[in-house]
Amino acid sequence: MNIVFIILAAIVLLGPLIAIHEFGHFWVARRMGVKVLVYSIGFGPTLLKWHGKDGVCYQLAAIPLGGYVRMADEREGEVAAEDIPYAFNRQSAWSRIAIVAAGPLINLLFAIVLYWILFLPASEQLNTRIGQIQPHSPAAQAGLQVGDKITAVDGTQTLTWENLNYALVERMGETGSIQITAERHQQLQTYNLPIQNFMRTSGQNPLEQLGFLPYQPDIKPVIGEVTPHEAAANQGLKAGDQIVQINQRPINQWFQVTQIVRSHPEQVLVFDIVRDGKPLQLKVMPKGKKDAVGTEYGFLGASAKVENYKIPTEYTQTVQYSPLTALGMAANQTWQLSVITVQAMGKMFTGKIGLENLSGPVTIANMAGQSAEMGWQPFIRLMALMSVSLGILNLLPIPVLDGGHIVYYFIEALRGKPVSEQIQMIGLRIGIVLLGALMILALFNDFARLI
Repeated sequence: MNIVFIILAAIVLLGPLIAIHEFGHFWVARRMGVKVLVYSIGFGPTLLKWHGKDGVCYQLAAIPLGGYVRMADEREGEVAAEDIPYAFNRQSAWSRIAIVAAGPLINLLFAIVLYWILFLPASEQLNTRIGQIQPHSPAAQAGLQVGDKITAVDGTQTLTWENLNYALVERMGETGSIQITAERHQQLQTYNLPIQNFMRTSGQNPLEQLGFLPYQPDIKPVIGEVTPHEAAANQGLKAGDQIVQINQRPINQWFQVTQIVRSHPEQVLVFDIVRDGKPLQLKVMPKGKKDAVGTEYGFLGASAKVENYKIPTEYTQTVQYSPLTALGMAANQTWQLSVITVQAMGKMFTGKIGLENLSGPVTIANMAGQSAEMGWQPFIRLMALMSVSLGILNLLPIPVLDGGHIVYYFIEALRGKPVSEQIQMIGLRIGIVLLGALMILALFNDFARLI
């Protein structure tokens, strides 16, 4: 995946989110009778500009990390006498609240549309029946078993593994126990899984932390293909090798190979293999790589010899929703993600989860590139997630952001007069400092993940 592809994927991801955010401000402002001067997607030097018949200057700018809608406003510059009644500052406080809130709210509505598109097609997928239990894990300690079908997490129904993961993510940074409801022999039982600083660090997998995983196909640990010039090829592994042990741990499935390799980047592993019927021992060091959020993992450059396999019917389900049901689920998903986003911000502020979870434009671009490579559905899912994040971030009551302006206008609506310019200027400085610090931290995290 080259840098050009990553940049293009990031533009395709962020462009529509920025455009629809600014369109929310633009559309409501026009409905309220406010004169709009400029509708810009992006900041910085103008790349493309044209004037519409409505008198608005539409433009695309060079830096696609935001945008703006400039309205006639006596506080920002001279306004022609005939346009004064249509200036933003001359509108009621409630009208200004509607205009400012429209941007973030339309991002949340856009997320609902994207999730609705994802929920519409029928799909064959794994159900929430446990395929593996890791020894000595919280799941094993609590008494969960392979074959148990998880139906709820902390009382929240979980029909799919995606539902289950979102329910678990809500508990990130916490200590105590997670209540898992599971079906065994057609009877529901409740299990309390102990957690300690759950998912506090960026990139942790909630299922792996708890110690239960979905069904994995029974693929034999035989190498089918070796990528030239990667760790496996460079250190002696060949197609056809059967892996018997790694570091004296017996290997029965390819999944075990993947799990061990990924968890041992840049560490020497002793492979006991059978080649052409003869035992052989090799020392292999997986190459260290980083994913989009900076989590390091081991990579060999070897794939399994895959033969036809069939997933047992008890582990599969067909998921299909009517358009109306899909819309309801999309709205619920957007709400759940909004709650998780707000909770995560609060937990970062209180120290329950690390500040390394904060991501900036570099990480977002990497995630865009990786999801685009995987297909349209992962890409749309990421776009929906980013749309929720953009909407919630802009609703935060921080001066400079939409949420900060909403607070000022709400106070004005209640007390009958605007907040003093002195207080607004102090708030503006505080907001700039806060956003600047957050951006610096996000960029620091981005570059730390690249190192």
